[in-house]
Amino acid sequence: MPKITVKPHAEICPEGKEFEAPTGTSICDALLSQHIHIEHACEKSCACTTCHVYIRAGIDSMDEATELEEDYLDKAWGVEPDSRLSCQAIVEDEDLTIEIPKYTINMVSEAQH
Repeated sequence: MPKITVKPHAEICPEGKEFEAPTGTSICDALLSQHIHIEHACEKSCACTTCHVYIRAGIDSMDEATELEEDYLDKAWGVEPDSRLSCQAIVEDEDLTIEIPKYTINMVSEAQH
């Protein structure tokens, strides 16, 4: 199984984390399974940008973003060339390094425990 390395995020994952994830799993589901509570306001239906992440390594192993995902990424805070919506980005056969942006477009976040 591919290894996912999550870079430290002050609030969501202060220590960072490394874990294995099954191929075919969305990055959002992989993070949530490890108790990394990334926002996903639309319940993973590609209708918001709260699960925006940066794929710092391994992005070339993934399918390209769909037009719908690209449209939503245009609305996300701090978009970069390696930005993806974690609910749409599927783990393939390469290790990934993920960075969670400092901010989302949500003004208020509900705790996801």
